[in-house]
Amino acid sequence: MPFVTIDNARLFYRLEGKTGAPVLILSHSIGADHGMWAPQAQDLLPHFQVLRYDTRGHGASDTPKGEYAIDRLGRDVLALADALGILQFAFCGLSLGGATGQWLAVHAPERLTGLVLANTSPQFGPRAHWESRIRAVLDGGMAAIVEMVMQRFFSAEARARNQFQVNAQRSVFLGTDPLGYVGCCRVLRDFDSGKWLREIRVPTLVIAGDRDVSTPWAGHGEILAREIPGARVLRLPAAHLSNLEYPRSFTAGLLDFLEPGANDSADPLEAGFEMRRAMLGNAHVERSIAATTDFTREFQALITRYAWGTIWTRPGLDPRTRRLLVLAMMAALGRWEEFRLHVRAGIAHELELCELKEALLQTAIYAGVPAANTGFHIASEEIEKVGVSE
Repeated sequence: MPFVTIDNARLFYRLEGKTGAPVLILSHSIGADHGMWAPQAQDLLPHFQVLRYDTRGHGASDTPKGEYAIDRLGRDVLALADALGILQFAFCGLSLGGATGQWLAVHAPERLTGLVLANTSPQFGPRAHWESRIRAVLDGGMAAIVEMVMQRFFSAEARARNQFQVNAQRSVFLGTDPLGYVGCCRVLRDFDSGKWLREIRVPTLVIAGDRDVSTPWAGHGEILAREIPGARVLRLPAAHLSNLEYPRSFTAGLLDFLEPGANDSADPLEAGFEMRRAMLGNAHVERSIAATTDFTREFQALITRYAWGTIWTRPGLDPRTRRLLVLAMMAALGRWEEFRLHVRAGIAHELELCELKEALLQTAIYAGVPAANTGFHIASEEIEKVGVSE
């Protein structure tokens, strides 16, 4: 397992992605671990090397004795980055991770390319609140406060509709070392960045949950947004773990902030060719280029730049979902040449037959049986050509 030892404490980390890509470090909430970021990681990997880690006292990292402080957590991040040869990185921290991000932005701004502060605060509530929580955990363990924490982590609706995610976070919380949790409670108890905020010059996005009772917008996110020069804001209808309650909205907002040049200033033609090759295959794209004439050149550039380079590259939906949408829409509209193209290319890449079947069954209900019938017929022809079976 990947560990880095920092001041006699081992920190667990997970580094994924293409070597040489920009690095994004994700830092989790108190009472969670690096797995909290699983919904974001896969969608971020085409854009970044993603570094997730377990804060000391959490997950697979060690739990050193004694009280922790925010400068200790901040230095852990810098030491981890140094050990991995990472000179600069973007940083996204939620709750406790957001406190760490604020410290980094003030004490190591030259290391940061961008900062995302999610569901966090310049000051985490009355000292008495944290003393009460610390006593409860020391006396009764993590089980003493687990239900209260789950009600803060997730809204009532999220707890009802997403039991798998809630149960997973409950298990992580219950498995957290009480001494590590208490150590980080003391960090939040003592944290006060109010005097730092105007010093932050790193480009910053503040993400807040409108149903977050731990760090609500009023008195928490609003202060960060007001005091950090030039800070942008994203508000989600979520409780404290907004990245789990609204994962795609969170990721889309994060990417929109960290990669503005990809959508605003750069010509999307090159990105369009890259996406087109990824989805349709090199052979198809090369044939299209070879067949381009003076009459069709502008049209080929238009669809590559705007369909593939502008829409298909947007972070709100992954390419697999976009392919399924295209298949269903082409079947519904009877655009059979385009439908066949995407079936053939999809089967050659990541499309599974069960997904194709579901898209066509959905088409049968919402666009009519005749459309689905033709779609199944064409799909069967393409499946037979390549000899794929369930």
